[in-house]
Amino acid sequence: MDLVIRDAGVIDGTGGASYRADVGLDGGRIAAIRREGDGGPRLGARRTLHAHGLALSPGFIDMHAHSDLALLRDPDHSAKAAQGVTLEVLGQDGLSYAPVDDRTLTEVRRAITGWNGGAPGDTTIDFDWRTVGEYLDRLDRQGIAVNAAYLVPQGTVRMYATGWDDRPATPAELTRMKQLVAEGMEQGAVGMSSGLTYTPGMYADDAELTELCRVVARYDGYYCPHHRSYGAGALAAYEEMVTLTRNAGCALHLAHATMNFGVNKGKAPDLLSLLDKALDEGADISLDTYPYTPGCTTLVAMLPSWASEGGPEAILARLRDDESAEKIRHHMEVVGADGCHGVPIEWDTIEISGVSDPGLASCVGKTIAESAAQRGEDPWVTARRLLINDNLGSTILQHVGHEENVRAIMRHRVHTGGSDGILQGYKPHPRAYGTFPHYLGHYARDLGVLSLEECVAHLTSRPAARLRLPDRGLVREGYRADLVLFDPDTVAAGSTFEAPRTLPVGIPHVLVDGRFVIEDGRRTDVLAGRSVRRTA
Repeated sequence: MDLVIRDAGVIDGTGGASYRADVGLDGGRIAAIRREGDGGPRLGARRTLHAHGLALSPGFIDMHAHSDLALLRDPDHSAKAAQGVTLEVLGQDGLSYAPVDDRTLTEVRRAITGWNGGAPGDTTIDFDWRTVGEYLDRLDRQGIAVNAAYLVPQGTVRMYATGWDDRPATPAELTRMKQLVAEGMEQGAVGMSSGLTYTPGMYADDAELTELCRVVARYDGYYCPHHRSYGAGALAAYEEMVTLTRNAGCALHLAHATMNFGVNKGKAPDLLSLLDKALDEGADISLDTYPYTPGCTTLVAMLPSWASEGGPEAILARLRDDESAEKIRHHMEVVGADGCHGVPIEWDTIEISGVSDPGLASCVGKTIAESAAQRGEDPWVTARRLLINDNLGSTILQHVGHEENVRAIMRHRVHTGGSDGILQGYKPHPRAYGTFPHYLGHYARDLGVLSLEECVAHLTSRPAARLRLPDRGLVREGYRADLVLFDPDTVAAGSTFEAPRTLPVGIPHVLVDGRFVIEDGRRTDVLAGRSVRRTA
């Protein structure tokens, strides 16, 4: 065989008790597992790695990643590889880069610069694809650090067929959207995502979304919505998605399933009760979360949806107009904009984490309230100026979460892990570099919220099952050799809010397709990742 890992403490991804074994790899798969006490000769291979007390688990699956361009721009990709992530799910929150035409590509590049970079004029990436299949082919052709699956982004699809108008789609436009979703699924997408607090995807009503979900269901995919509210009306928004997908006969995976803002403090049990009832009635539901309380998005996402109609240029025109800007301020600060989940914005919770214009770097790490106080002006004046001067490219941390909700949701039977990691910005959220070791070290080992075996199952076999992957997510003979060796006693996230790009500790080895992408704690030059496409 190619490699034998000796005397590993195998945490196999089932949630069952760990066991000691030698594990042999050959041709990118797990060829043999010889448990301690099985007897017979030891496994032989061209190379042997002694585990020396390390745990061996399946590679972690990031169910909510924003590495759509990072995988192409940064072949090293240690942000994820060093965490033990061996597969990421891209195309999240309804906005990504395929399927597109030339117009749509320009618009979406500008709309999500804060998430991924890649603004119009950025020549570091050759956007030489237009379809989902061509994007996945590009990943394969270039070679990537870890594997990647893709969701058809409903907001991009609506942008392609309908533009940025806040109106129902015409029958012809809906037919075109359904065609685009079907083509994306046929080309390998595993499902469809939405960002229902982001324009233009949020302009779709339930009837339109149901029709698109019926297309996804025909291909045995799943719907992954960032639903209409995580604040005021959060429970109703979750219930809307459960009802919609059951009507469409489509599996549901709830993106970054949190209960945020003051109105939802202590209300995670209400959400879990809603999900349990639907599950007991036969619904196919899963969810992902990140193990932190603050959220992360763009500053422009906080605006009311009506202010975003027409796209980025229309937004900037409204911000520059004093009368329109005052109307925006009133909705954000008094009424509660839908972009801020129906809750009046609290500027002392909005921390600038990244800017597109390096000349605005002094804003990073400060809340809008702090920057405004330094200037002696109202927070909205500061926010408005930043939105205009940074061409809508600023990212934020939003400090509105509740620890008791985070812990309750991660215990649930359909929970999986997702980083929601935005890798852009001067001060990104530490979840981008720390989600998976933070689960293992802080929540499993230190707090005991989950046992280590349960935690690994949440990060491996459960997401593999949602993705309908028949040979990933378990340490089992015949399965793909996407594996992680970590030290249960020391594994921890190195990233913090003060130093968010610090790599984790206690994860010395990570293998993708049986090849070391992390070896002895260092990134190799191996690019063993490939697109993981929906199978019939």
